[in-house]
Amino acid sequence: MRQKLQLKLLPQEAIDPIVIREYIARATGHRVDEVMGFQPERRSIDARSRQPHILLSLEAFIGEPFVEDLPERTTFPDVSAARRQVVVVGAGPAGLFAALKLITNGIRPILLERGKDIRSRRRDLAALNKEGVINPESNYCFGEGGAGTYSDGKLYTRSTKRGDVRRILNLLVQFGASPSILVDAHPHIGTNKLPQIIQAMRQQIVDCGGVLRFEKKVVGFVVNDKEIRAVRTADGDQFDGSAVILATGHSARDIFHLLHQTKILIEVKPFALGVRIEHPQELIDHIQYRIPSPYLPPAAYSLVEQVDQKGVFSFCMCPGGIIAPASTDPGELVVNGWSPSKRNNPFANSGMVVAIEEKDMQAFQNQGPLAGLLFQQQVEQRAFESGGGKFVAPAQRMTDFVENRLSPDLPACSYVPGLRSAPLKEVLPGFVYEALRKGFRLFGEKKSGYFTREAVVVATESRTSSPVRIPRDTERLHHPQIRNLFPCGEGAGYAGGIISAAMDGEKVADSVAEV
Repeated sequence: MRQKLQLKLLPQEAIDPIVIREYIARATGHRVDEVMGFQPERRSIDARSRQPHILLSLEAFIGEPFVEDLPERTTFPDVSAARRQVVVVGAGPAGLFAALKLITNGIRPILLERGKDIRSRRRDLAALNKEGVINPESNYCFGEGGAGTYSDGKLYTRSTKRGDVRRILNLLVQFGASPSILVDAHPHIGTNKLPQIIQAMRQQIVDCGGVLRFEKKVVGFVVNDKEIRAVRTADGDQFDGSAVILATGHSARDIFHLLHQTKILIEVKPFALGVRIEHPQELIDHIQYRIPSPYLPPAAYSLVEQVDQKGVFSFCMCPGGIIAPASTDPGELVVNGWSPSKRNNPFANSGMVVAIEEKDMQAFQNQGPLAGLLFQQQVEQRAFESGGGKFVAPAQRMTDFVENRLSPDLPACSYVPGLRSAPLKEVLPGFVYEALRKGFRLFGEKKSGYFTREAVVVATESRTSSPVRIPRDTERLHHPQIRNLFPCGEGAGYAGGIISAAMDGEKVADSVAEV
């Protein structure tokens, strides 16, 4: 027979299948030799008590042969001769999964990416990190895989109502991710593993007859009688399709300007902005686990507080991670974080941001739906100036940030372009600075040791989500003004991470198929 169980194990026990079988035997009242095997279903860490435990949900096979539950595999048809072709703009998670879903629906995708392929993109990232030289079309946000390729690969989402999370995870495993992501409560791939997965997805699209073209920046839309017919690229090419899926990501500001200039409706959208904070990973392990263990992964945390009626919260926490320059234009400084699959770097970093609402953008209210974008851009420009150029980031020790004093020195940091001691109060909007300094003290009260001079605060974390929403019909998902234009993913304001963007891409592709 098969039996569902949840076991509470010590970290060292959770990696030993023999010990797990012994637990199963005791829990079910059977002999160990009657336990033929088990299938893990969900694994999480319970660190609420002094001794952390692993909670393992599984299906046990008692007295019957063990049958491994293999991940589902999707078969993709050949669409090289398909009657319909659809243009997908942007090869990030939303665009890639939209293209794959179009293929399963028998539609040929024409996928256009403004940036370069992964191999060429690496050279541009090296120049950004080591020389402070940015390519506006090929960076941490633009290029094959979009921002998702270099965004750590965290796959946790609360957006389960948006689509089939399990299907997305199965597809990632099919393209090379570890099957552990199907079990872990907070699955993670790692930035070092994502490029191979993205390339496998690209190869699948091409093998099925789809098209993926790099260095194709969309600069115009061909619209006749309120229906989109094609897009134009900066090199003069035109790509026709029965529909256009716009999956350009939250940093494609030129697309927002293009839509606004051509009087295609866009809307201002709340977002969040702040800093990235980095602690020694060993300290975070001690705070979270109290009794750190070599059998436990590097610890993560999630923090949130209401300060002066403003939400202050952690964002994209990266255990054993790296702070990276996520700018897309010269003269603007943005930082983000990522971790390798082993999360084995000595630092833990996290965005720490403040909710930005429309009322906070009063200085830009005459800019209409672009108010948030320009608000965001102004802070990034101040951060660049404060860092002194070449994407050196302005920073303070955490305690100095709260006390508003210049740090005489700064701790070691993972940010490769380097740090410069600077007063971040002069970089951040006043209400953001005040909310953060109060929030840091409150977080220190929640987690003893978190508020420390050994932590460094780096500006600025500003690309948490899109400051613009591209509206769409709630049922058919097309733009309310332009037929067959389908806004999609983070850039359109309908997702907030790899999984939610992928699910939105699939949902939009299904709607396109019904047109």
